[in-house]
Amino acid sequence: MRVATMDLDLEVFQGPFDLLLTLVLKEEVDLLEVDLAEIVLAYVEHLERAGELDLEATTEFLVLIAALLELKSRLMLPREDEEGLDWQPEEAAEELLARMLEYRRFRNAATFLSARIAEESGFRYRSAPLPPALRRISLDLAAATYDPELLGAAVGGLLRTPPPLDLRHVARPLVTIDQRLSHLRQLLRSRGRFGFDEAVAGADRITEAVTLFALLELYKKGEADWEQDRPFAPITIRARA
Repeated sequence: MRVATMDLDLEVFQGPFDLLLTLVLKEEVDLLEVDLAEIVLAYVEHLERAGELDLEATTEFLVLIAALLELKSRLMLPREDEEGLDWQPEEAAEELLARMLEYRRFRNAATFLSARIAEESGFRYRSAPLPPALRRISLDLAAATYDPELLGAAVGGLLRTPPPLDLRHVARPLVTIDQRLSHLRQLLRSRGRFGFDEAVAGADRITEAVTLFALLELYKKGEADWEQDRPFAPITIRARA
């Protein structure tokens, strides 16, 4: 049950919590006559009956009850003795409404972000650092290798038109992702668990790359999963239950 629909049985009001908020904002119910402690006790009793804590609903209740408490304190304190508390009831009600709307905007934004994270759950991103052997040399060590002549030669090389590339030595890929998908699915059906090195045994680098794309496609579709103990360690592929 949402906080807004929680039924209240107070001395000056009976009905759902959201109706009480509406009447307070419209000044049809005097907030000074509303016992906010009874509202808190009613919500605690609701939590005890439910037997579980809904963090989103509880957060909403805390925001609303805190705004009501501040509004009521501003109405109770004498304005001539307290600086900064000289709001009119209409201004205080507008402030309460603005805070409620701001809270709902943040809650809607959190819901949107949660949905986006759930949609991207099928993608993995690299988080481990590169091994020391593959890291680039530090700037301090590399600075000594540069001088004005080398820099001028490098800039001059960029200004020259490069010769046309000879691509005759580049092998055209003869394997497709569909072919590698069929290969991986056959291994999953026959073994259920195998190493990536086994799936690309004897294959060239192009086939290895296409096989990796096929593995990512299987993971995205929920057909397979993999394990890797550490960066660049052997990859073990298994069928997802």
